[in-house]
Amino acid sequence: QVQLVESGGGLVQPGGSLRLSCTASGFTFSGYAMYWYRQATGKERELVAAIFGTTGNPNYADSVKGRFTMSRDNAKNTVYLQMNSLKPEDTAVYYCHAWKYVSGSKFDYWGQGIQVTVSS
Repeated sequence: QVQLVESGGGLVQPGGSLRLSCTASGFTFSGYAMYWYRQATGKERELVAAIFGTTGNPNYADSVKGRFTMSRDNAKNTVYLQMNSLKPEDTAVYYCHAWKYVSGSKFDYWGQGIQVTVSS
């Protein structure tokens, strides 16, 4: 059974930090590009960070550059999102996404999402 399970969310004050984790099972994690998305209430889902290759450097949305760091540990089938200097506008449900395209077939998995709330 394919699963992506996020953890580490919660309530934090502005300026604080959280570390999200996403652990994969049921597929060969190391072969997938990995992404973090978020969706705030009433807004469209937006891409926050991505590691396009299996060992490539992360790419970030302008809104989180310099504050968020994405990393992956293929040995643990886990991807992380370290979030520092959090702002109220970072409040959203955060989703982990795995994607691979091979020989005309797309493999596409999503986590269930985890709430991050930044508020005093």
